[in-house]
Amino acid sequence: MDKINTKKFTKEELVKKIKEDSEEFFRSGTFFCSEAVVTVLNNYLGQPYPPEVVKLASGFPIGMGKAGCLCGAVSGGQMALGIVYGRIQGEAIQDKMFEIAKGLHDHIIKEYGSCCCRVMTRKWKGDDFKSPERKEHCIKITGKVAEWIAEQLIDDNKIETKKV
Repeated sequence: MDKINTKKFTKEELVKKIKEDSEEFFRSGTFFCSEAVVTVLNNYLGQPYPPEVVKLASGFPIGMGKAGCLCGAVSGGQMALGIVYGRIQGEAIQDKMFEIAKGLHDHIIKEYGSCCCRVMTRKWKGDDFKSPERKEHCIKITGKVAEWIAEQLIDDNKIETKKV
C-alpha cells in the first residue's frame, strides 16, 4: 500500500476510512486483527516503518497465538501507539505512551467488558474461529480499535487532516 495523503480527508472521513481499511484487511483474509491495525495505522502515519513491521504483530491474533488472552486487535493497537509514542534505547519514556495505552485498554473494557479474547468471544466457545458470526464480531472490534486510535492521533496532531 502506498503512503496516504491524509490532508485530503476531514477528521471524520479519515477516522471512518481507517476503521474501514482495518476491517477490510481482516475481512479479506489479508491480515488478522493485530496485523490489520498495525498495517493500517503505519500506512496512515506515512509509513515511519517499512510494511514488514506487520511481522511484529503476527503472533498476537486470537488472543496471542490462539491462547485466548489479550485481544489481538488491542495488542495491535498498542503496537501502533508505540509507532508514535514509543522509544528507542537511550530515550526517556513519554508519559503520553502510558496515558494513551491505558486509554485504549479502558475504552475496550467499557465497550466489551474485557480485553480478553476468550471473554469477548465466549458466545462462540469451541468455534475455533470458524463461524462467519465470530469473524464479523472480531472484524468489528478491529475496526473499533483502529477508529479509537485514529481519533487520538488526529486530536494529538500526529496525523494531519484537511483543514475546514
